[in-house]
Amino acid sequence: MKNLILALMFLYSGAVLAADNPDWAYPITPPPSQLDAVTLKSVPGSTKQYTQAQIDDIFNPPDWYPSEHPPMPQIVTTGGTRPRTACAQCHLPSGDGHPESANIAGLPANYIVRQLLAFKNGDRKGGRATVMLANSKLLSDEEMKSAADYFASLKPRPGYTKVVETDMVAKTYVGAGGMRFATPDEAKEPIGNRIIVLPQNPHLAELRDPHSGFIDYVPTGSIAKGAALMAGGEGKTITCTICHGPNLKGLGEVPSIAGRPATYIFRQLNDMKIGNRKGPWVELMKQVVEKLDDNDMIALSAYLGSLDP
Repeated sequence: MKNLILALMFLYSGAVLAADNPDWAYPITPPPSQLDAVTLKSVPGSTKQYTQAQIDDIFNPPDWYPSEHPPMPQIVTTGGTRPRTACAQCHLPSGDGHPESANIAGLPANYIVRQLLAFKNGDRKGGRATVMLANSKLLSDEEMKSAADYFASLKPRPGYTKVVETDMVAKTYVGAGGMRFATPDEAKEPIGNRIIVLPQNPHLAELRDPHSGFIDYVPTGSIAKGAALMAGGEGKTITCTICHGPNLKGLGEVPSIAGRPATYIFRQLNDMKIGNRKGPWVELMKQVVEKLDDNDMIALSAYLGSLDP
């Protein structure tokens, strides 16, 4: 059963992407390789040890720092009794996530439940949503609530995501977990109209250490352009503070967008624009995204990602 699910997850993540889903934002995860199940690995500041096979176990992912978070419900630690990916595998026990997923630490619990129901009901689809589509259909209301309450109780880690403007960026390849890594030859290339995410420490990223974050490289000038768009963009969009609050840290069930990873913000704006996200609350975003092109969404994502979470 486990092998079947792993195969299905690869097929989902390796599905052909639509032309309006740029590959830098929606990386295709390569086929799983044979993992070392013998050598124990460690990370700084933790007494835990795991093999790489244990680290990449989607049904029992590592918890390097169990004293740093509240007790995790079973759906987060192991996926529960049915074969579902443990929430902590993609989002980490800290909720900070990896580039292939989302930083959900501190989001309102009701908002998280709404998103799980949106996946379950087909209102969120395509792109990076495929694993969530499969998992959400197997979740009970109680499991949704327990996972949402857990992640809502956490706080995003300052400095976990850093936004850096640049004209040139390392050439990259997509490795395990859908993460990008710099090529061994240390070659550079123009960043163009992309956001390129690289680990702050590649080794610790492969070990899924939640103390080790990522750098979102964005085109030079993106942050200032994004700030102007956030304020309304001379009529091209609507100021984000109307719904997300004066500091963009959320209002009620409207989520915080300050300091969320730039590629994640881009994917959400793009998914809303092309119809991969639907529902009553998404209707409010249509006026925000309908006139934005990819460069605008990159700039807006860069600005929001550069803020203190």
